[in-house]
Amino acid sequence: MTPGGTKVSRPRDTVARWIALTTMVAMLTLLALNELFGVLAGAWARPPLMETGLMDKAAAITRIIDSAAPGQRHDIAKTASDPGLSVQWLQRYEDARLPVIGDPEFSEGSVFLRRQLNRPDARIEAYEPDDWPTKDNPDRRYAVIIELTDHTWVIFSVSSRSWGLGEWQRNLIIIALILLSTLIVALIATRHLATPLEHFAEGARRFGVDFRAPPIPVVGPYEIRQAILAFNAMQAQLKHFVQDRTQMLAAISHDLRAPLTRMRLRGEFIEDADQQSKLFRDVDEMQAMVNAALEFFRDEARLEHATAFDLAELLHTVVDDFRDAGTEVSFEGAQRFVYVGRPIGIKRALTNLIDNAVKYGSEPGVRLKAFADCVEIRIVDRGPGIAPHYQEQVFAPFFRVEGSRNKNTGGVGLGLSAARATVLEHGGTLVLRNRREGGLEARVSLPLN
Repeated sequence: MTPGGTKVSRPRDTVARWIALTTMVAMLTLLALNELFGVLAGAWARPPLMETGLMDKAAAITRIIDSAAPGQRHDIAKTASDPGLSVQWLQRYEDARLPVIGDPEFSEGSVFLRRQLNRPDARIEAYEPDDWPTKDNPDRRYAVIIELTDHTWVIFSVSSRSWGLGEWQRNLIIIALILLSTLIVALIATRHLATPLEHFAEGARRFGVDFRAPPIPVVGPYEIRQAILAFNAMQAQLKHFVQDRTQMLAAISHDLRAPLTRMRLRGEFIEDADQQSKLFRDVDEMQAMVNAALEFFRDEARLEHATAFDLAELLHTVVDDFRDAGTEVSFEGAQRFVYVGRPIGIKRALTNLIDNAVKYGSEPGVRLKAFADCVEIRIVDRGPGIAPHYQEQVFAPFFRVEGSRNKNTGGVGLGLSAARATVLEHGGTLVLRNRREGGLEARVSLPLN
């Protein structure tokens, strides 16, 4: 009940209820399959021979006949017979007209019969219809013959099978039916539960690659819908936060232009040429940093949507641009590779990395290699490399390894920051390491969705 007295209905489509429903349906399916097995399998689905009572009945009749006088045994056997079981007393074994087989031992019931008869050495043989040599033989039947204490015989016969498989065969079939029923129900249930989770995971991956990705559709059981709603809310808050931060920093960078312009104008009135030159150099450096910051924050590549494009062709284009400018850049890798991402942003990041290889090293090259879960792009050179303790610090904004800020020796220190930001927005990684043979390697790893 709400404070106003309104009754709040509990959600019906929940994971807990689906698990309970799946368990119940699996049990019902097992019962249905077991019943179907009983209908289709006929006698093979009935209880095994040791559970039908036939062996107990045969043991009791054998004890009665064995204790009776020889003149009464024939009548007792005839009286003990019924439509499902034929009992005969025989004075000689040959009168049974049984087939000759290699091993007539009744392994399933002989131990039980000997124990019931209290005769461990009793001779017991068993036969199946297939033991007779011809299929049209009228004597084909299931038969068990037991030797009495006076070396006469009693034979039990049934014309058709009235019992099922042995215990281990039946257990194997029951296990198979359990697995089959569980598999059938699990496939249906997990499809209902897994499909919304797959959409959720796909939406989360898409947001990691495309910051402007749309919200995830709210579908599935109650718990999954709540998780999607929470993720969509977090996604909206992150978008709002990043946009506000970007606008604020862009506004600050823009507003810095006015005081820098005033500083340069006032510097014109400084009579000391050396001090004036130093002031103008600082102003130019700050102006370059402001311009670079504005370009970074207003990067139109961040506004583009993810799309499928040929990454190998994009790399060829970048390499050809450097060659047209007079710089030879080698390329190794596939001639075609489709990737889903933001081509403008990736092109700008790779251009920055190759440009660094050209400025600070020699023999620049690009290597493209695809793996099962990612694509790897390596930009290599044979320059001086970067000291290990600087290889992570160089990604900080406005940081440069060299001490000067001369724009002719390497810009203001935003190229690597922008490149890593683009790679991270695609869910990838960008790392630097020195090559054993000399030079630096920038390794970009982009995941394959």
